[in-house]
Amino acid sequence: MKRISAGIKRGIPRPIWEAARNSWLAMRHLALWPAATFHPKRRQSIRNLAALKDSHKGQRAFILGNGPSLAKTEISLLEHEITFGMNRVFLAFPKWGFDCSYFLAVNDLVIEQSADDIAQLAMPKFLSWRSHQLIQNSPTTNFLHTTYERPKFSRDVCGRLWEGATVTYVALQLAYYMGCDPVILIGVDHNFSSKGKPNSTIVSKGDDPDHFDARYFGRGFRWQLPDLDTSEIAYEMARKAYEADGRQVLDATIGGKLEVFPKVEYDSLF
Repeated sequence: MKRISAGIKRGIPRPIWEAARNSWLAMRHLALWPAATFHPKRRQSIRNLAALKDSHKGQRAFILGNGPSLAKTEISLLEHEITFGMNRVFLAFPKWGFDCSYFLAVNDLVIEQSADDIAQLAMPKFLSWRSHQLIQNSPTTNFLHTTYERPKFSRDVCGRLWEGATVTYVALQLAYYMGCDPVILIGVDHNFSSKGKPNSTIVSKGDDPDHFDARYFGRGFRWQLPDLDTSEIAYEMARKAYEADGRQVLDATIGGKLEVFPKVEYDSLF
């Protein structure tokens, strides 16, 4: 079926194919829009999100990626900083002795397999609207209308947010909305030993070498291989949005391979 689809695509002029694809995406978004806008859980989330606008204006914040370098980073320095933790970062909380200020997860597989752990987190949580049936709503749970398609950088997180193939991009949009400046990335290694077709789902066969904890995507965990090219497109959009507003995103990842943001030595920040 995929070969048939590819053959049809090759036989159609690119402008027509792109127009058809954009129309299909617009119709798909239109079908999802009512529930993602008017459902009671989303209405409450939108009210919660509106209250967070510029809540950290002019304050620096750290976005914690989950790469192996996070285990080499002196996290104790962040106990009293504004921090955004993502996906299965909670595995590190007992060792650190403190939690992140905010928690984000938008990947369906991550939320599905970690729903019980996520539900126990006490800090404000930001989850994809797609997960609203998996996680019970509460004053600390905010559902974001995130999508895979139609690239954009959202300055208002009450509406649609493009995921950009990485939850880190969603965190950058949220930090922007809260007014954070500068925003500093750590643990964003942008480098994976696991190889394969981007976004394809695989099942882990053993310890996880690509994150700060071997249990992160440990044996039996289903996860999607990274799409680094798409995430770089997203990061470029984030950099331009911050710079247009006179703000900065800095990269303090130890040994990170991402080259989109200005680099800074982590220790120099303290």
